Amino acid sequence: MTFPEPIPVRTLAAQFNAQLLGDETLMATGINEIHKVQPGDIAFSDVKKYFEKTLNSAATIILLNEAVECPPGKAILVVEKPFEVYDSIVRQYRPFQPILSPVHHAADIHPSVIIEPGVVIAHPVKIGANAYIQANAYIGPYTYIGENVIIGPGAIIGSDAFYFKKHPDGSYQKWRSGGRVILEDNVDIGAGCTINKGVSGDTIIGAGSKLDCQVHIAHGVVIGKNCLIAAQAGIAGKTIVEDNVVMYGQAGVAQALHIGKGALISAQAGVSKDLEGGKAYFGSPAEEMRVKFRELAAVRQLPDFMKNFKGE
Repeated sequence: MTFPEPIPVRTLAAQFNAQLLGDETLMATGINEIHKVQPGDIAFSDVKKYFEKTLNSAATIILLNEAVECPPGKAILVVEKPFEVYDSIVRQYRPFQPILSPVHHAADIHPSVIIEPGVVIAHPVKIGANAYIQANAYIGPYTYIGENVIIGPGAIIGSDAFYFKKHPDGSYQKWRSGGRVILEDNVDIGAGCTINKGVSGDTIIGAGSKLDCQVHIAHGVVIGKNCLIAAQAGIAGKTIVEDNVVMYGQAGVAQALHIGKGALISAQAGVSKDLEGGKAYFGSPAEEMRVKFRELAAVRQLPDFMKNFKGE
């Protein structure tokens, strides 16, 4: 998530009554989770074993609950509850805005866009030329829709991320979703699909990609160009899918994985690890199809093998 204007680290320290360590002249330009951070971003850690990873990340300003040595070119804000400060900053720049009318008057919608009855469009949303939004679709805040995009009936674009912080007592606290959804040009979204916005970064569907009905795309997923994803497939948060991937019905992909360019994932496959591009995959856990079929053929021969073995 990028701030509208850079924020001096001194201002943040004063706002949250934080101890400021390191470079006091720095400016925060955004805020992100550790796997999404870029130079200028704020990140946080409230578990000591992860301090080093956070301090060595691209983040420029780090929220910690303990004073430690600050690396050069960075600043540390020491606060009692880093997550609470992180979440409050996101909420400050992504405040809750209930939708009080079907189409927000400030949404940026090209005159050529077709909007059917029952569609709900929040603000700020931008929709490009010749898009077609079918009945009862929901377009949530901070959604960007390119040109020639088709969104099927009942689709939900920009729902909150399914992302919670677990506390020591076992309870869960919802993170404020500060990210966006971006649908690039010539994307088709089928009826009943759900696409979550990122926790802090963007969920992206690349140009020319096509989603069948009832596909779920979780927070921060990045799908490349010209991908085909069939009905009831689901992709968990932060996974990256490269260009020209084909995913058949009811396939499931675990979180934070990387699917290579041109991979083919068969129906009901369960993907639990990174997949190399240009190959076909089958089964759960998904394995290269020709290898998996050889294994299945060998298993079918086991009864005869056991009979012959006992006969000897």
